[in-house]
Amino acid sequence: MRKIVFIEPQAPGLHIFSQFPLPRLGTLILGTMMKRRGFEVEVFVEDFRKLDFDVLASADLVGVSTITSTAPRAYAIADRARALGVPVIMGGPHVTYLTDEALEHADFVVRGEGEEALAAFVDAWESGRGDYSGVPNLSYRDPDGRVVHNPMAPGRTDLDRLPFPDFTLLRPDVPGRRRLSSIPVLTSRGCPFDCSFCSVTGMFGRKYRFRSTGNIIEELRLYDDRRNSVFFYDDNFAADPRRTRELCEAMVREKFKFKWTTQVRADVARDPELVRLMKRSGCHTLYIGFESVNPESLEGMKKNQTADEIAEAVKVLRRHRIHIHGMFVLGFDQDDWKTIRKTVRFAKKARLTSTQFLILTPLPGSEFYDRIAAEKRIAFHDWTLYDAHHAVFQPARLSLFDLQKAQSFAHRKFYSLKGTVRKILAGEWLGVAIAHYARNLDRVWKRRNKLFLRVVKLLRARPGARARLSIDYRENINLDC
Repeated sequence: MRKIVFIEPQAPGLHIFSQFPLPRLGTLILGTMMKRRGFEVEVFVEDFRKLDFDVLASADLVGVSTITSTAPRAYAIADRARALGVPVIMGGPHVTYLTDEALEHADFVVRGEGEEALAAFVDAWESGRGDYSGVPNLSYRDPDGRVVHNPMAPGRTDLDRLPFPDFTLLRPDVPGRRRLSSIPVLTSRGCPFDCSFCSVTGMFGRKYRFRSTGNIIEELRLYDDRRNSVFFYDDNFAADPRRTRELCEAMVREKFKFKWTTQVRADVARDPELVRLMKRSGCHTLYIGFESVNPESLEGMKKNQTADEIAEAVKVLRRHRIHIHGMFVLGFDQDDWKTIRKTVRFAKKARLTSTQFLILTPLPGSEFYDRIAAEKRIAFHDWTLYDAHHAVFQPARLSLFDLQKAQSFAHRKFYSLKGTVRKILAGEWLGVAIAHYARNLDRVWKRRNKLFLRVVKLLRARPGARARLSIDYRENINLDC
């Protein structure tokens, strides 16, 4: 029996969800597909299971999925696997956009969605003929060493054909993570919006595709609704209000006891009846990309929402006692200290349960990355820093140091001791716990990133300077683990 090992590398630094990780579903869905096909499958999601290189060495094929911040570790793992004589196929957003870079470390790269591509690849691989010309989305080198990029296939329209992820493949062994804190469930792909800083549409397209309600309910029945919560992994769960209403009604009919969370846009609040139904079906927290309350910034990022819509959404959701995790981004060309302070004041006044203030990051595949790269405003080229917690480009109205400082300032103001006391008096215990966690996280992050902070401060004194932090990829991987 042939063996395939799938790997999802661990993120290099701390972030607000470091203690509450969820596996990306792509790796588990692909692993489930290959298990059904008769392969011996091992999955290493490093947040849950330590990578075992003895297992890696025994594989016939290794698949590595990566986002931008995990790319250096992904490349190091791929290099090690190839040194052991095991072929490597890579996938994920980062290698979709920087395929030639990935081919320096991998034998094959799948661009975009991977299910149909992997199935076709395995057919060609097992045939032994070495002909991969018919595999959609695949990039590789031909026998003459020339890079070949096969045509992209349309995104899968029938998502019901995807297998339910087999979570037994996780086999967690990391202390404190023996079980998932929440069950991730994907119900849709795609997004018609085209925010300038987002790379989602390049992976999944601008057309929404949905699983059927019956198919989703069938999956939810597999999980213990009294022990587990659910995180719907959609980029915009309420993109189609009619579909969302139908799903929530079905969850109510099933009498599920799940508490569930998901991501939505502020426009969900335009339909208070839908919000009421979401609450009735178990909605606990909504993660909302507010990004900014500066109208110029919202327009510049092509967010297609207004500050008034954001304020109204908060009122509607609080009225229905749904927790709000507000996600804001700092560093747009229209941002300065005045707009940043205004955004922080809004978040505090709105009494959001929790927030994250992220640093705008030029992710490959986004319109923003292309523009900033063309304008030569990128200051750091080490992908491990591209986690929205490190300032890696020169903003228009702030120094690099001020952008970095702004994130810490925003979190410190929102999660202040004074604000925590108010939450205690109001009995908002979830907010109190999150505030304690966030303040500690900020302290630990600063301690671990002293060198980076010194370099950024130095660049403030040299406005025209550009830096390239070179970190040996081998230092990011313990080859004896």
